[in-house]
Amino acid sequence: MAGDKFILLIEDDREIASTIQGVLQAAGYQVAVATNGLEGRRIIDNDHPALVITDMMMPKMGGFPVLEHIRSQPSPPRVIMITANEGGRHKAYAEMLGVDEYLRKPFAMDVLLEAIERIIGSAEERDPGPQNSGPPNSGASRLKRTPTKRTPP
Repeated sequence: MAGDKFILLIEDDREIASTIQGVLQAAGYQVAVATNGLEGRRIIDNDHPALVITDMMMPKMGGFPVLEHIRSQPSPPRVIMITANEGGRHKAYAEMLGVDEYLRKPFAMDVLLEAIERIIGSAEERDPGPQNSGPPNSGASRLKRTPTKRTPP
């Protein structure tokens, strides 16, 4: 399943994971979901995603040990960490471990899609095939994105 459109989402909250997975698939990405860091590590080792989106706090293994594992890879995937944690030390440690983006929950899906496009490019750029590759409402349609204004924290 490896490829430059393949994203691994490691998130223990099933509702959040389902929402993010649906948005990313509608935007043209291939998405695998792991519910904890141990499962995520296995997918990273076996399937070599282009991007890992990981929560920080999860059962069995949290996001920081996942980041440490990714950092040890010969060709590590890019990483977005998502968290409800407000601590500045956590963000600094995540950045030290090489995260490309650190998003605090809740965040708008447009913000996540823009971060992915900055990090690995959009699925549209990577797949120049027909825009209507499936029947109407098949999930093959692209999301319309509206620009978001960012304010400094």
